[in-house]
Amino acid sequence: MSTVRRLVIDVLKPHDPPLIDFTERITAEHTVVGVTASLVERDKEVQNVKLTIEGDGVDYESIREAVEELGASVHSVDEVSCGERIIEERSTFQDR
Repeated sequence: MSTVRRLVIDVLKPHDPPLIDFTERITAEHTVVGVTASLVERDKEVQNVKLTIEGDGVDYESIREAVEELGASVHSVDEVSCGERIIEERSTFQDR
C-alpha cells in the first residue's frame, strides 16, 4: 500500500473551537507533520474549512476521528498524494 503524503479535506466545523485551536489539534496527530487550514465560508453557526494535511503516512481514519471529536465533520476528500514524494498538480488543456 502507498504512503499518503498529502490529504486535502473539506470540513464543516462549529465556531468553537476557534480555527487556530482546531488546526493545532489536527497537527497533534502522530502521522501529521503540518496542516494548513483555510476558511472557505462562514455563517451564523458553522465554518466551512479546507484542511491541507501533510506527513509521512497520513492516517485518514485518525484525522477523521480527530475532526469528529472536535464537533466537526468531513464533507469530502478533495485531494490525495501518495508515494515516495508529492507530485504537484499541473494545469492541462481541460483545466482552462
